[in-house]
Amino acid sequence: MNRDLYIDFAKGLATLSIIFIHTAFWSGQFYIIPEIRVFSLVFDVALFYALSGITSGNNIEKTFYRLLKLQITYMIFVTLLFFLDYFFKIFGLTFFSLEWLQSFYSTFGSKYSATSISTAPQWQNLGNWYLHEYRNADTFPVVMGSFWYLKVYFILTVFGVLILKFFPKHVNWFIGLCVALTLLFNIFPEIYPSGQVGYVAFYMTVFLVGNRMRGKKIPTKMIPVLYGLVALALVWMFWYFGNEIFFKINKQKFPPQTPYIIWTLFSLTTLFVLYNRLKITKESFITYIGKNAIFFYFGQGISSSLVYFLVVPMKELMPWWVLMIIIYIINVALAFIIATGLKKFDAFGWKVLEFLRKKTASQN
Repeated sequence: MNRDLYIDFAKGLATLSIIFIHTAFWSGQFYIIPEIRVFSLVFDVALFYALSGITSGNNIEKTFYRLLKLQITYMIFVTLLFFLDYFFKIFGLTFFSLEWLQSFYSTFGSKYSATSISTAPQWQNLGNWYLHEYRNADTFPVVMGSFWYLKVYFILTVFGVLILKFFPKHVNWFIGLCVALTLLFNIFPEIYPSGQVGYVAFYMTVFLVGNRMRGKKIPTKMIPVLYGLVALALVWMFWYFGNEIFFKINKQKFPPQTPYIIWTLFSLTTLFVLYNRLKITKESFITYIGKNAIFFYFGQGISSSLVYFLVVPMKELMPWWVLMIIIYIINVALAFIIATGLKKFDAFGWKVLEFLRKKTASQN
């Protein structure tokens, strides 16, 4: 079966949007105006969950194998990250001083100050990363700040494939259940549960709706109706919560609350409207990013950390919007270079694991 390039194209655009979001909300905190930072969230992480739903099936073995490969790739990456972070600290302590390292890390702002500068490796951090407890990587703070998505993705995919496998005739009921839970948590915020429940309630809705859209096309006459409903939802949001809610959208994202959910509707509607309507027939830079989205997601965490050191000295030298464009282009270029390197390092890691497997396999 031919690969659907629209999926790769959409993943590529969503990845580029994530890089822009992390450009705006991390180093961008020093110079980008709040309005642009909020608008950057229009095309956000919910798109990945919708695309995952579109591409997911009910084959449990295939899905679990894919998740296992992703987990191993993730572990290879965080192992590399752990040693990069550790060796940089050793370098700083050996050739400079603790004060120099603290000054270096202060570039990220007081909120992301280093917490474990030591000559002894913090092995517990690596173990926690393996188990998806995202303790900060001091040298690359954006990396762990991005990884909340991955934990939710694992949870959604496991429960999603179980629903699709064992309850294929009741998917709509599960969508209704997730919508009901999301409404309940938002109508009565005092009972909004901590942890992953709130995330899964909303994003499972997105995942399952995406799966129901698989192979389908939204009728043309329904398009203005859908966008009209999105517009009405936005009008209601500003009427009910007040205009100041615009500047609080990001705070409504963790966990997803009503204003952020409404904010995502435009991008999700656009994704589904263009699905099976916009025909992508040729490979491109964007589809390449989409095919390698996980490496770009890893890479942008490193690149978005590195651009801090360009922002701080440059932010007084030019208008904010010029600097934003320059930093974003540099961020994308760095993410591309890093993602290419990470892909090669991942291949090397798999070769090492295969070598160990052969050496330790029992001989019959």
